Amino acid sequence: MAVENKETIDKRREEIMDACEKLYETMGFQSINIKVISTETSFSRPSIYNYFQTKEEIFLGLLTREYIKWNETLKNIIGRNADMDKDTLARAIAKSMEERKTLLKISAMNLYEIEENSREELLVDYKRTFKNSIELFDECLKKHLKVSNQKSEQIRYAFFPYMYGIYPYSFPTDKQISAMDEVKLSHMDTTIYEMTYQFLTLIL
Repeated sequence: MAVENKETIDKRREEIMDACEKLYETMGFQSINIKVISTETSFSRPSIYNYFQTKEEIFLGLLTREYIKWNETLKNIIGRNADMDKDTLARAIAKSMEERKTLLKISAMNLYEIEENSREELLVDYKRTFKNSIELFDECLKKHLKVSNQKSEQIRYAFFPYMYGIYPYSFPTDKQISAMDEVKLSHMDTTIYEMTYQFLTLIL
């Protein structure tokens, strides 16, 4: 069997993650498995195990890719020449979150299980990328708002845990809405952008 080069391996891993992301748009985490993912790729289920050992590793790869994309957006925000005021920065970060629906969904729904069922070296890659996100977020604050290290840390420790709740509030299921209506629990239609923007205006 010929040894694949890195470019081929990366391309096939991307195809598998693309298939997983497509399925995740309409299916729940528990309903997705490697057999189902293989139906959306150009190769068989056994071949997928050459690139990922579990479906959780596929989701972890997808989440890592999402953070890499978010990091590029944060770099663009940092690179803007003119300093932003609090409102402008809040809007820019809210827009960046709006573009990362998959990141927010995975983080809110299945992160613990995904981390527990992935190889440590892949988890380390994810944590390294996540750490980069934290550093870039801090840099956004320090460049545009001139905040201190202490203030930046306070904002970060408020915002990143809050991120995990954005998706469920923005996309409640029909069953959840029905149950809330049954007990007369008020709820409102909102979006990823609005939830992110409103919270940032409170903490910046």
